[in-house]
Order: sequence, then structure tokens, then C-alpha cells
Amino acid sequence: MVRCFNGEQVSRWRMARGANARAPALLLFIMTGAVALAQNPVSDTMLLTPSMAVELAIANNLSLESTRVANETKKRKSDYSWNQFIPSVSVAGNLALDNKATTQSGITLVPTGPYSSPVPNLPAGTTVVSVAGIPYSVTLPQWHIVSSIQVSLTLSIAMIESMNRLRLDYESGLLSYDKAVSQLERDVRKSYYQMLLVQENIKLQKESLVAAERQEAMARANYLAGLAPELSLLQAQVSKENLMPTIEEAENNFKLLMAQFAMNLGLPYDTNFEFESLATDISFVPLDVRELITQASDSKPDIQEIRQNILLLQSARKAQVQSMYPGLSISWGLNNAFMKDPWKDSWFNGDDWSQSGSLTISLGFQLHNLLPWASNRQAVKDIDDNMRSLNIGLAQAIRGTELEIYNTVLSLQKAQTQIAALQKTVELAQRSYELTEQAYRAGFQDLLQVQNAEQQLNQAKVGVLAQNFTYLQGLLDLEYAIGVPFGTLSGSIQ
Repeated sequence: MVRCFNGEQVSRWRMARGANARAPALLLFIMTGAVALAQNPVSDTMLLTPSMAVELAIANNLSLESTRVANETKKRKSDYSWNQFIPSVSVAGNLALDNKATTQSGITLVPTGPYSSPVPNLPAGTTVVSVAGIPYSVTLPQWHIVSSIQVSLTLSIAMIESMNRLRLDYESGLLSYDKAVSQLERDVRKSYYQMLLVQENIKLQKESLVAAERQEAMARANYLAGLAPELSLLQAQVSKENLMPTIEEAENNFKLLMAQFAMNLGLPYDTNFEFESLATDISFVPLDVRELITQASDSKPDIQEIRQNILLLQSARKAQVQSMYPGLSISWGLNNAFMKDPWKDSWFNGDDWSQSGSLTISLGFQLHNLLPWASNRQAVKDIDDNMRSLNIGLAQAIRGTELEIYNTVLSLQKAQTQIAALQKTVELAQRSYELTEQAYRAGFQDLLQVQNAEQQLNQAKVGVLAQNFTYLQGLLDLEYAIGVPFGTLSGSIQ
């Protein structure tokens, strides 16, 4: 039984495959998923469509997953690029011990008689006659406690451009991801149709084997009837036997290709696929070379990526120039110092704390940036050189794309002409083979002529198949080159 699976059924199918290898896992699988499997029976063969193969490849590709993680980082940086305008705030507490004790000397004023003016350190209204000084010396505490808070903010015009650069960098990551997805989808679709071509060739070889068996039966009948020598019978038998190892080798090679294809999709190597057949009647797509070139110049992923890199360099140049403009810096600080011994005296007496601080606003400019050979000015010139190189690369990419599309369209037209001619050849070769086989059955032709007619027929059939797939793969390349969703052109012949 062959079923076409959706994403949920694929996961269930993979679980079932893994469970068959381990008894404990199989028991757990039966206990937890028997009802679901009863409703959606799973077979060992998947009917795989091109779109389904692409979905599996994208979902299980580790390189794309790594790119997705990197883009999440870029998006977070872009979303929070405004955080550079948040002031930096630092708080610190210091406990220090002086290496040596220090002393403080002074004079204590004491009244000695009537005096007409108030004396410091005396109650208001006290009248003294005169003031005398008594010298003193005090040993200061060796331990000190100082707390501080510092708030600062630096502003410049370049900060705004840096926000724009982060946004452009995120957009560049998205373009690179979309380009990788498009390349992966193109390669997966090509591999899918390449395997389908190999499978169709094997079918033709098996048809040749059936024909060889039929020819052997006819040779045996003619030999028994006395219409053909024994040599004809032996030749028919040898021809049939020679086809068997060829078919077996082709099938083994096809299994290896299928295993590699399954692993590229993130599935077990022993996954069996049933491929969707290609339509035999091809509707050729009308193509306008000039229109395709114009569209590719704007939409091809490679060209879009180069243009985005040029935008990034333009933003980098602007930020580099703006970094040489004057910058504004604002800072505010506050320090609290405990004036007494922190181990003996109470910390909660406000009179024992000393406060100091300041608000500073400064506007600075680096004068060396005025010199033409300054490092910042040389960095701007380096960016200009890189931009010129990228613009040259962009022009080369556009010219290369024009030639690529022109060659692709010519190849498609050539394939279209050959398909029409080969289809007529197939009809003629089929008629020739039938008539030759009828004559052989009647004893009027030998086996070699039948084999030659069959070989010509098979070559014509293989040629039609090969040109069909060449035409389809050319459309896939064209869809990638002009940046349209896959199936826009090739969907008409699938």
C-alpha cells in the first residue's frame, strides 16, 4: 500500500520505523500510539511529491537551522538597538584601610572675657570678653567607608546610524537565508527529477527484459517448428540473460541514490519512496528573454544580496564620518563618606557622613580627525574602495545573469525542438519494432534485426525522457535566476 503523507504523518512514520528496531521502544510506541496508527495506517513506502521533499529538506537542514539562529540574534539586536540611549549607572561601596594612621591638628577656641561678636561654636547670645586658642591633635580613623553612584550618557550622531546598520544587517541575514532556501529547493527539485529519470530508465530496461523474454519464447517456438536454427534460440537466451545483471546494477545504484536523497531530507537512509510521475504531455512555456533579464536584474537572490551589502557599506561609511563629529557627554556622580570609625561608631547618624558630587556636561571634538591622513579618514577611504569593488561585482553579476538567462532560454528552446523531433522518432521506431517483431515471429527476420529495432526504440524513448527532464531543470534554473517562486514556470509541466 502506498500513501501520501502530510507533515504529521511523516513524523509518525519515522517513529514507527525507529520503533521496529528496538523492542522497548516498540512496546512504548504501541501503548501510546496504537489508536492513532489505527486511524492512520503507516506503510513502509512514502509517496513523495517535490513540494513535500522540499519541506522536509528545509525543516531538517542543519545549515539553515544555524542561519535561523544567527538571524534571531540579529533581529534581537535590531529590535533593541535603542538601548544605547540608556544611561550607564554604576553603584559602588568601598571599605578601605589606611596603611598608616594620620593625625589632624587645630586650635580650639575658648572664651576668656567679654566680646561683642558671636564666637563660632558658642550658643547664640553668649557674650565673651576675648577668645583664646588651645592647640589640639587628633588621630583619624584608619578605616573608611565610601559609597558612590555614577550616571553617564554619551550622545553622538553616529548612534542613530548604528541603529540603521543593525536593521540593515538583520535584513541582510534574511536575504541570505532566503537565498539559501531557494538554492536548497532548486537542488532538491533537481535531485528529485534526476532520480525520477533514473527510475524511468530502469522501467525501460525492464520493458526490454519483457520483450527479450517474449523474443525468447518466439525463438523457441520457431525452433521447435523448424523455422529457425538453434543459434537463434541461443542468441535470444543470451540477450535476455545479459539484461538481468544490467537491471540489477541499475536498481542497486538507484537504491544508493535514494539513500543519499533520504539523508539529505533528514530521513533514515533505508526510507523507501514512491515518486510522483511526470506528465508525458509537456506544455511549453513562452519565454521573453528581455523581460526575463529585466526581472532577474532586480529579483535574482545573488544580485539582491550584493545590493544589500552595498547598503551596509553605505551605512558603515556614514557612521564612520559621523563618528568624527563632536560628541556630547553627560555625567553625574555622588559620593558619601563616613567620617568616623565604622567599627566603633554608629552609621546612622547623618552628621557623620560627608557628601560630594557634581554634574558634568562636556562637548568634545578630536582635532586629529582634521588631518587628511588620520586613521578615521583613511577608514572612510577604505570603505569607498570596498563600495567601488562591490559596484563592479554588481555590474559583473548583472552581465553574467544576462548571459546565463540567454543561454538557459536557448537550451530550453533546443530541448523543446528535440522533444518534438524525438516524439516523432518514438512513433516511427515503435512501428518499425512492431513490424520487425511480427516478421521475426513469422520467420522472415532474424533476432539481430529485432534487437536493433528495439534498441532504436529504447534510445528514442530515453532521449525523450532526458530532454523532458532537461527542459524541466532548465525552468528550475530560470525560476531561481529571476527570483520567482518555484512552480511559476515549471508547474505547468508537473
